[in-house]
Amino acid sequence: MTEIHPVGMPKWGLSMTKGQIIDWIAEVGDEIAAGDDLVEIETEKINGVLESPVGGVLRRRLVEKGSWVPVSGLVAVIADPSVPEEEIDRFVEEYRASWVPEEEGEEPAEAGPETVEVGGRTISYVRQGESGDAVVLLHGFGGDLGNWLFTMPALAERHRVYALDLPGHGGSDKSVEPGDLNSLARTLLGFLAVHGIDRAHLVGHSMGGLVAMAAALRDPRCVASLALIATAGFGTEMNAAYIDGFVRATGRRDLTPVLRLLFADPDAVTRRLVDDVLKYKRLDGVDAALRLLAGELFPGGAQRHVPVDEVARLEIPTLVLWGDRDQIIPPSHASRAPAHARIDLIEGAGHSPHIEKPADVNRLLASFLAGE
Repeated sequence: MTEIHPVGMPKWGLSMTKGQIIDWIAEVGDEIAAGDDLVEIETEKINGVLESPVGGVLRRRLVEKGSWVPVSGLVAVIADPSVPEEEIDRFVEEYRASWVPEEEGEEPAEAGPETVEVGGRTISYVRQGESGDAVVLLHGFGGDLGNWLFTMPALAERHRVYALDLPGHGGSDKSVEPGDLNSLARTLLGFLAVHGIDRAHLVGHSMGGLVAMAAALRDPRCVASLALIATAGFGTEMNAAYIDGFVRATGRRDLTPVLRLLFADPDAVTRRLVDDVLKYKRLDGVDAALRLLAGELFPGGAQRHVPVDEVARLEIPTLVLWGDRDQIIPPSHASRAPAHARIDLIEGAGHSPHIEKPADVNRLLASFLAGE
């Protein structure tokens, strides 16, 4: 390999304009493989790890710990050890001279959330990608479409990707009555119908996986595949303290430990994330919506499960992903997936591997969606 590869500040989410270098993981001179961890970055929303896009040697670390870097700003250089130092220097100089910050460029700004009426409710969603099969991303209990900020750009390279706020969540209507699983499945199928999507690949996290399976049982013709991440619905056992704690939390002190249950690394939860969730929880109608959904989907602190044997009989291609350090739904539930399902455990990840280990999850999702 003789090429020189720039590593820029990634764009994780619609509103991200910059990230802060928290700590370097790789040292200059290290042999790097594609997917290796390079540097820990904090955004306004959440901490994440930037992974190397290519293999080679880390030749330059261009930003010190604690520094803020605009999206696409150069943070490191990877190249073959045979590339002379003066070529690296020249590459860095030329990159910086030609680089234009995103907000000053000529490309149009990334589209923000849109809304659509489904069954008399306003549903908020975002979409990326101009071609390919439709992929619909479904968040978990208490989450929102922003949970897919690491996933959407990767999948949008080959697919039309939609991430929506389920009723009671994010920017969607807070009225969720009757709040049962069938009503959520009807909303999802209605969303597909409004957009003229005959068949979609459904990717569901936790509660979102439960909704995806319910929609498949209701109308399997609309579902091309199921990708279930730490899904609810494979059994009744769960950490009831998460649902109860999330519903009851009213301040940073009681919400922070609840959100930390979502991750293997508790430092993934930033102050901004906690503040954003508190802001959501204080919206009119949210408390009643969460209590109704919790009572219908997680009665008595147990999961509402789906008839997995009936899901299996649909013979819909299925991928099951689970973090091996999940503190909310036992990773052992993966063994209860349909027999034809592909199952992968994500090492070092908790209940939200698509946020904590996005490169691993994105790679597995891309391969699955490609039929590989």
